[in-house]
Amino acid sequence: MKTRRQTLILAGFLAALYVAASLSLFFPARAAVVLEVGSSGTNVTKVQKKLIQFGYLDGEADGRYGEKTRDAVKWFQRRNGLTVDGRVGPATAAALGVTLTSSASSSGSSTVSADQYLLARLVYAEARGESYKGKVAVAAVVLNRVRSSSFPNTISGVIYQSNAFESVSNGSINKTPDSDCLRAAREAMNGWDPTGGCLYFYNAAQVSTGSWIKTRTVKTVIGNHSFAV
Repeated sequence: MKTRRQTLILAGFLAALYVAASLSLFFPARAAVVLEVGSSGTNVTKVQKKLIQFGYLDGEADGRYGEKTRDAVKWFQRRNGLTVDGRVGPATAAALGVTLTSSASSSGSSTVSADQYLLARLVYAEARGESYKGKVAVAAVVLNRVRSSSFPNTISGVIYQSNAFESVSNGSINKTPDSDCLRAAREAMNGWDPTGGCLYFYNAAQVSTGSWIKTRTVKTVIGNHSFAV
């Protein structure tokens, strides 16, 4: 039989659990800040300064998490027995001696959706040598297809539609996109369409004369790509 003291302790414990559960509904725990390619802001600057200080990164701390910063992070992680993924989460930040704050992250990985990342991979594979406007234009073509009844209605469906993009067929879509491509994908998703509604793009210098794509009406040319409907 429980004593009165044991009963009071148990009641107090259950009450504390109830209060904690209730508070969690109103004050959910914040997700940890994680930085990766495409992140920018003072968090990235802090990480870069430490990498420069420790000899893992050359150059200046510009606050932009590109491939050079990612490679430096991987090197640091490898040398310090951390998971080598090129991303700065709580463990890597602690090893570097920096504190990541959510208010300092302007475009970190926590805000990069799966759709944006996939779109950025396609942009990197198809247009990494093009101007920034040309990168946004390629992303816009994908989104225009999503909105068209003639194509699948999701970004992944459009990108992985059979024979839609050579970069999918040859596997180059699996490469890691840089910060420009991540930004270009986001701007296209936010509504910027330099093509004016085009559904196709191609490099005229690499397409044979009799190709069906050349029967489409070209609306604009940006860099090496012709954009058509």
